[in-house]
Amino acid sequence: MRVSNVPSSSIKLMLFPFSLEGAARIWLEKEPRRSIQTWDDLVSKFINQFFPPSKTTNLRNEITRFKQRFDESFYEAWERFNDLLRACPHHGFSELHQLDTFYNALNVNDQDSLNSAAGRNFLDKMPRECLKIIESMSKVRQSRAKAVVAK
Repeated sequence: MRVSNVPSSSIKLMLFPFSLEGAARIWLEKEPRRSIQTWDDLVSKFINQFFPPSKTTNLRNEITRFKQRFDESFYEAWERFNDLLRACPHHGFSELHQLDTFYNALNVNDQDSLNSAAGRNFLDKMPRECLKIIESMSKVRQSRAKAVVAK
């Protein structure tokens, strides 16, 4: 949404309350009037309320220590990894760091599959290319798993 001479941060600040529900909506309604003047004020207060430093540290550690489980498919591992990233939207990890963490957390067979799909070492590709390969492989593996279950 673009409005002439109105900064996008002001528009986000005005529209943000309409995106909330539950505990987040109650929290914002309890904030004193005029206590939030800018988008940065809002972001800071929101993160401090719903992601205190200890929670953020724990979530970041979970992401960093991620490992594919013994009985977990490639698709399931990718979904679980993304769930962890969504649980901590301010994790601060670059896309390259995320891809490196995920790749190194996989079992050898799945790493080999990614390398094969990349035509070389998977991590030598650009992050966008890596993401496309993972998404494609994940969809294929998920559809195969569904076909096996359906038989």
